[in-house]
Amino acid sequence: MNTTWTELYQIANETLNPREVSPFISAGKVASAILTDKGNIYVGVCIDTSCNLGMCAERNAIANMITNNENKITKLVCVMYDGGVISPCGACREYLMQLHPDSKDMEILINLEDNTTVRLSELVPDWWGNPRFQR
Repeated sequence: MNTTWTELYQIANETLNPREVSPFISAGKVASAILTDKGNIYVGVCIDTSCNLGMCAERNAIANMITNNENKITKLVCVMYDGGVISPCGACREYLMQLHPDSKDMEILINLEDNTTVRLSELVPDWWGNPRFQR
């Protein structure tokens, strides 16, 4: 078993903490762990709001990464409140693509049991922004 994926999964799973923040906001039903090209791991949880201005776990983890002056993710894991692995939503896929020219090569775990992964480019084929990243 690939220990990197196991470690990222465990970190994301331990970050889960479903709770009601207020009568309008819940958080922690999904958690994400990202690994950067510098070997750092950042985590985030989803924040759901009544006004739909919440934040997915992936974007929360990305905010932590950017706060620490990084922007290149190599691996990403998203975990639901029941421990299941999920892939990023469409909005997060777009957000991830815009981070770095190499984002398309990011590996995303889709099955922990056999370490099945996909590249972000497989989830966002023929991305509209590719010409702007070309050198």
